[in-house]
Amino acid sequence: MPELPEVAALTSFLSGRLRGVVLEKFQVLSVAVLKTADPPYTALLGRTVTGVERFGKFISMDADGLHLVFHLARAGWVRYTESPSAAPLRLGKGPIAARMGFAGSEGQHIGVDLTEAGTKKSLAVYVVRDPRDVPGIAALGPDPLDAGFGPGEFAQILASHSQQIKGVLRSQGVMAGIGNAYSDEILHAARISPFAIASSLDQESVRVLYDAIHSVLGAAVKEAMGKAPGDLKDAKRSAMSVHGRTGLPCPVCGDTVREVSFADSALQYCPTCQTKGKILADRRTSRFLK
Repeated sequence: MPELPEVAALTSFLSGRLRGVVLEKFQVLSVAVLKTADPPYTALLGRTVTGVERFGKFISMDADGLHLVFHLARAGWVRYTESPSAAPLRLGKGPIAARMGFAGSEGQHIGVDLTEAGTKKSLAVYVVRDPRDVPGIAALGPDPLDAGFGPGEFAQILASHSQQIKGVLRSQGVMAGIGNAYSDEILHAARISPFAIASSLDQESVRVLYDAIHSVLGAAVKEAMGKAPGDLKDAKRSAMSVHGRTGLPCPVCGDTVREVSFADSALQYCPTCQTKGKILADRRTSRFLK
């Protein structure tokens, strides 16, 4: 799933190439992808793109006051081309959920596809007058990289949540943009168990975790910026220390990276770095191991 660093890089990439171009074509190829009806998506046609902005994991494209907002969910992605195909597409066939065509003032043509792999379809597209009309955006917590998000606010958030810290970091209503991969990486950098209870963390652990959020996400954003959409996935995978590396050695201590599997996801951690050498039980009812 693309998270804050990848979505920030996609936003920057699209902003640099779409600002000032006119949306000429917008084809919805998946019945389930479009979540709004008013305004109709056809109202976007003929409008000039004036900006592209990120809200958590959402991307919002401003087209003369109307906003095309999309969320790539777990398996969605963006394809960009400056040689778009004119071949017709069939509804519900293949991975393309929506296709956009843009024209520049000097005759150039740009194509942007929103794609989604797999059979579970969760990619969402909205056409709204204000990005905050999208329920998921309206419910977002603070952005962890926002200059106004300080350690005091972070400490208050953790103190008010008695859930496991892994889930708190992933909750978009608590903080916007962190998902499964970067929560693993942040907790590893902070040397905190994913099963630790957020409200039980002491002052020093909270400070270390706050710093880890900024160091991990900051480095990932710096690495992702300037890359084309097709290069972002490999860049993300290559930078991971524990996420997606079950069975491999921890790059910090050399211990074997372990995994806890759930019904629809999994987390990875290093026992030596994070749980004082103890192995977390691999079942949904696992109890926190001190």
